Amino acid sequence: MESPDHVLVVDDDRQILALLRDYLTQGGLRVSTACDAARMREVLAAHAVDLIVLDLMLPGEDGLSLCRDLRARDAAPIPILMLTARADEADRILGLEMGADDYLTKPFATRELLARIRSVLRRTRMLPPNLRRAQQPRFLAFGDWRLDTLGRHLVDASGTLVALTGAEYRLLQVLLERPQCILHRDQLQSLIQGRDSDAFDRSIDLLVSRLRRRLRDLSREPRYIKTVRAAGYVFCCEVRAEAEAP
Repeated sequence: MESPDHVLVVDDDRQILALLRDYLTQGGLRVSTACDAARMREVLAAHAVDLIVLDLMLPGEDGLSLCRDLRARDAAPIPILMLTARADEADRILGLEMGADDYLTKPFATRELLARIRSVLRRTRMLPPNLRRAQQPRFLAFGDWRLDTLGRHLVDASGTLVALTGAEYRLLQVLLERPQCILHRDQLQSLIQGRDSDAFDRSIDLLVSRLRRRLRDLSREPRYIKTVRAAGYVFCCEVRAEAEAP
């Protein structure tokens, strides 16, 4: 019999921990809990964990710093679903840039949390990281730029490296894999974060704006990522796959 997925829930509210432990266990998951960073690290050192549900507002080290630290240390990143009481889009973007795979705003329905957990697990297992790297070319070249898919950064025509956040990299990768295709905001949201967009969620627009700044493409007629009115975005430059640097 296949063992259940192991989820670690990190929240300083013990009532929430108890509620989520019981509900997620009933949903077929194995659940561990932690109320702070120290306990979280103890659980991770002692057990294999398939996904972390991480509260943004924690005493001491907050969820953002923990997320950033986990991403910096782990060779095989554990999926992270971040919980936040803040509805501000900037906080959502920041969480995704720190490496979170999805976020959920408090208060939330336990049923939605379980659905999000299953969605993130399913999405991260569709293509294992080692297989993705083996099949994907090292460089994706376009215009005056090349995306290094191993280093996860941009290289300009002079050879200068331009760092990308996790969310910026995922957005650019999605666009480069689908040049000349109009992608609606909800499609981009699903491809990047594995969930449908909210009608008032402008996180994709903010990400596109940030990526344009990275590409130094801020003219009224962008060279790379063009806005399609009432539709979404299209990457309008030819993309070439390269195995090695020139």
